[in-house]
Amino acid sequence: MVRPVADRLVVVGGDAGGMAAASQARRLRPDLEIVALEKGRWTSYSACGIPYLVGGEVEGIEALVVRDPQTFRDKYRIDVRTGHEAMAIDLDARRLEVRDHGHGRTFWLGFDTLHLGLGARPLRPDLPGVDGSQVRGVQTLEDAAHLLERARATRPGQVVVVGGGYIGLEMAEAFLRRGAAVTVVEQAPAVMRTLDPDMGALVGDAMQRMGIDVRTGVAVTGFTPGAVHTAGGDLPAELVVLGLGVVPNSALARDAGIHTGDRGAISVDPRQRTSAEGVWAAGDCCESFHLMARRPVHVALGTVANKQGRVAGINLGGGYATFPGVVGTAVTKVCATEVARTGLNEVEARQAGLGYEAVRITSSTRAGYYPGAGEIVVKMLAERRSGRLLGAQLVGAEGAAKRIDVVATALTAGMTVDQMTSLDLSYAPPFSPVWDPVLVAARKAADAVARG
Repeated sequence: MVRPVADRLVVVGGDAGGMAAASQARRLRPDLEIVALEKGRWTSYSACGIPYLVGGEVEGIEALVVRDPQTFRDKYRIDVRTGHEAMAIDLDARRLEVRDHGHGRTFWLGFDTLHLGLGARPLRPDLPGVDGSQVRGVQTLEDAAHLLERARATRPGQVVVVGGGYIGLEMAEAFLRRGAAVTVVEQAPAVMRTLDPDMGALVGDAMQRMGIDVRTGVAVTGFTPGAVHTAGGDLPAELVVLGLGVVPNSALARDAGIHTGDRGAISVDPRQRTSAEGVWAAGDCCESFHLMARRPVHVALGTVANKQGRVAGINLGGGYATFPGVVGTAVTKVCATEVARTGLNEVEARQAGLGYEAVRITSSTRAGYYPGAGEIVVKMLAERRSGRLLGAQLVGAEGAAKRIDVVATALTAGMTVDQMTSLDLSYAPPFSPVWDPVLVAARKAADAVARG
């Protein structure tokens, strides 16, 4: 192993993309000085768990914290400074302008190597009233604390969730569990834009059956205390939750002249290096390489952030590692309905210039005669002629979502749908029909390719 010449590593961002890198670098470089700056109060927490905290399934904010700042200081000898915000990067002078919010002062902090784990920020539409106190995003534990307080006070109040993506659906369920009357407003024709519209419609129908008022094809025009204004009329709202997704928190890097790409995410190479010498990045602030679309994309997922952070940390510590890319695997649920996707949907396949066959099947999560069997719908895409698997989407009852991991594995391995039909998957009546729904879809896709 070649020992790096850097003496001080400064990490900006105290969550997965930053602290995974800092911890890994420490394991390889016991002598390295590591300073980590975090604007908020917490480090290494699960933002993905916020909806379940708000819904009452998780007890207390501290349950979402994997490692607190003091643990990093004591166990890893990382100088974690909470309440410290990086304001600017001076690449020529190798220093950061830092705002210490606790003491109300600003100072310069030098670095030899810099790692950016800046995360993402909730997308806030440029609409009248969006900065009102009743309009909240879902990204940090500060957001979680506010939403939890409001959740306990809104029963049985009116909550409007703007946006029908992953966070929107999970927050809708959270407030439904709290006894609130929940309305989800989505401008697109169906919720879950990462799915094809026919699959998103299945999710929307399930939400309606659960008692969530779903308004699709409706544009929000503004907010005032007590109301959300839409093109279709006003909706009463004691609380508004923004579930419109996130954008990379990359302004600090962009302003310093560091290259950005898809959706403004920081451009990185396979080792997580940015365009600036000695500056690295990982997590929701930077790009990933999509193995199916064959281009850089922005994917804001904790799984990706942790893997990229580990790769960056190995390299920062003097080792060698690369992050090969993603296939876009994600799962969620809204009440009893599970949703999953991986690879390319139809729009993405067309954007990638790929000809494809798309099939859809309906099956059951268990053997049909076994108690508790529920419906599962699987949609699968295969490349025309070659039969190469391109992606899949699942909507169904309990036990449906994690089947997407089989598809993600097959995608990563470059399998054809015909090869998938011979996979030796497990079977027992409590878990699956004798032909698993994923294999049924693969068999139908193989037939479609053969006919085409």
